[in-house]
Amino acid sequence: MTAAFQDEALDVVPVRHYGRWVAAVAAVAALVGLAGSLAKNDNLHWDVVGDYLWAGLIFDGMATTLWLTAAAMALGLSLGTVVAVMRLSSSPVLYGLSSLFVWAFRGTPLLVQIIFWGYAAALYSQIKIGIPFTSITFVSWDTNTVLTPAVAALLALGLNEAAYASEIVRAGIQSVDPGQAEAAHSLGMRPALTMRRIVLPQAMRVIIPPMGNETINMLKMTALVSVIAAHDLMSNIQEVYAQNYQVIPLLVVASCWYLALVSLLSIPQAWLERRYGRGAARGHSTPTLRRLLGGADTLWARRTRKEAGR
Repeated sequence: MTAAFQDEALDVVPVRHYGRWVAAVAAVAALVGLAGSLAKNDNLHWDVVGDYLWAGLIFDGMATTLWLTAAAMALGLSLGTVVAVMRLSSSPVLYGLSSLFVWAFRGTPLLVQIIFWGYAAALYSQIKIGIPFTSITFVSWDTNTVLTPAVAALLALGLNEAAYASEIVRAGIQSVDPGQAEAAHSLGMRPALTMRRIVLPQAMRVIIPPMGNETINMLKMTALVSVIAAHDLMSNIQEVYAQNYQVIPLLVVASCWYLALVSLLSIPQAWLERRYGRGAARGHSTPTLRRLLGGADTLWARRTRKEAGR
């Protein structure tokens, strides 16, 4: 009976999801309608968009935006890793200090922190290194000379990011089985070496996706430093539309470049996720384009088989 059943040609009919096709057609139609409306809208002044899209001041601002993003993420990730290890320490002092750091920087808005660092000279006119509670000073600097708008922006973004990165790193470390560290200790590895060679590489699978999200978020949050004139992309855009009053066209220019930069940053994130997600089923995700192409290939193969059957 089993052989007869296998010899019988089965006509497998896949489940048809008509609702999905209707929803997809409606979504595409809405998108095309919105794009057509924007393309024909004279108030957008596409000529102004074209004039400023490749302007030199735009690229100067993007250079500042990119180095601020990279430097702030490097500062945030390195300091956040230290804070995360301190929060996992059995020392109550280290745990308390790291918790205070996270509480302070997560509890205040980023815009407040940027303005605070930008106007820190109003609180301390001189930055001094000496012996506390005495008049002995080894060296001092003028605060406005040291804390330029770019440095203030970097400190605000980097310290704020460290508070959030520490929680991501802490979650990644805690996701690793404690038995891994115990096995390493039984082999004679010291705690620092165990953390660097055993725990952190395994925790990266959990850390990379949210950290990539933080990097993209950081790229956009650099726009906030325009309040202290740090000459990033958004600062330069604001300076231009404050003179010619073409607010919407210049915001379109800024949006185009932010979208392009975010797209570029998504590439290394996807590569890192695949690299550290090897061996874990949940780490593999099929890109949208590949899913669409795969779906098209499936439909074409199904149609070919159907025609051959005729």
